[in-house]
Amino acid sequence: MTKKLISENNINVKQILSVGIGYQMHGLVLVDKNHCVVRPSIIWCDSRASEIGDTALKDLGSAYCLGHLLNSPGNFTASKLKWVKDNEPELFEKVHKWMLPGDFIAMKFTNEINSTVSGYSEGIFWDFKNNSPATKLTKYYGIPPEMMPDIVDTFSVHGRVTSGASELCGLAAGTPVTYRAGDQPNNAMALKVLHSGDVAATGGTSGVVYGVTDKLDYDDQSRVNGFAHVNHSKNQNSIGQLLCINGCGILYAWMRKNVATPGMNYNVMEDTVKNIAVGSDGLIILPFGNGGERILNDKMVGARIDNLQFNLHTQAHLMRASLEGIVFSFVYGMDILKSIGIQPNTIKVGNDNLFLSETFTNSMANLLQCNIEMYDTTGAVGAAKASTVAIGTYDTIEEAIDVMKPIKIFEYKSDNSQYIEAYQRWLVQLIKLIN
Repeated sequence: MTKKLISENNINVKQILSVGIGYQMHGLVLVDKNHCVVRPSIIWCDSRASEIGDTALKDLGSAYCLGHLLNSPGNFTASKLKWVKDNEPELFEKVHKWMLPGDFIAMKFTNEINSTVSGYSEGIFWDFKNNSPATKLTKYYGIPPEMMPDIVDTFSVHGRVTSGASELCGLAAGTPVTYRAGDQPNNAMALKVLHSGDVAATGGTSGVVYGVTDKLDYDDQSRVNGFAHVNHSKNQNSIGQLLCINGCGILYAWMRKNVATPGMNYNVMEDTVKNIAVGSDGLIILPFGNGGERILNDKMVGARIDNLQFNLHTQAHLMRASLEGIVFSFVYGMDILKSIGIQPNTIKVGNDNLFLSETFTNSMANLLQCNIEMYDTTGAVGAAKASTVAIGTYDTIEEAIDVMKPIKIFEYKSDNSQYIEAYQRWLVQLIKLIN
């Protein structure tokens, strides 16, 4: 694909000075000593290791897991590696190194195997209190020290494109790979979310709020997860607290496919829902139909439609109630983030997915009582800019992304009583369901 893009756009590869990588978080990739893949990757949402992580929490204790790792081991990468050890011992014996997806991509470019502190933490391999790999967890799981990849600084030369990789991808041999980060910390960095109090959000198939703090805080129930942000260091904590909602844009996509008139696109749907009042005339939709929800203690409660009145509600009500249900789930999750010190004055978002809906974005701004700033950027653009820090184009990541300005600001209204009333009705139904 890289080679095709270079060819189709007539790019002089000598002008490509560095490579930055943004990748899907939490996956497990295993390679042998010849750098050949041992088994198919186990991706982030594969839940096979959940029981292993739950047992680790009980055996190691919440004081260690939450206090040192900022998370329950849960279904994260370390637990997935333990699952391979327990269930595929003949494959585990062949493993030279574990990697995250971005580490594997970098290896294919450079033939070097390494990771970052941010990467270690997303796999729950990092001990924040000791500023070192989580040896207590790895010893408990029986993971040999030599299986751990080397650690490099996020903004540094991780390796250089080899001649063999050059032939395959089209980049010039010797081009340095100088940055990598998982999708959510990378997206937050691209949106200028770098310092304590900064908050980013995304609204795709699943929804994410990612807030930065300088404190090693955690949720007692591990409903949100803390990871080392891209600029975390031994001398300065920078923790990304990640709230994930599985049942997010997938609900609205389902509405378009199964409820909207054939051929109706999202722009037409937006025009339709604007004719419906806040609160959708009492129609309530819970969006949790995309598997277990961490903010609900991993319960699989399913989506729900409540108080549907045949003589009142229409297709437009169903679509508006869907958007509101997603917004309300964000607000419910934000209350958890606020309990660990994330208090946003502004939320930064990209100009894509659900935030293209003014109904959705205005509802969130009014309920959370904070402005939402929209930026014309992507994680790919952010990774490209971040890659230039290590080669000296910019001195700091702040300087690299400082030129960005919001293209639109959604301002909240001081009177949000209608939104509060609708949210409280929704919350009553959620509490009934989870209790």
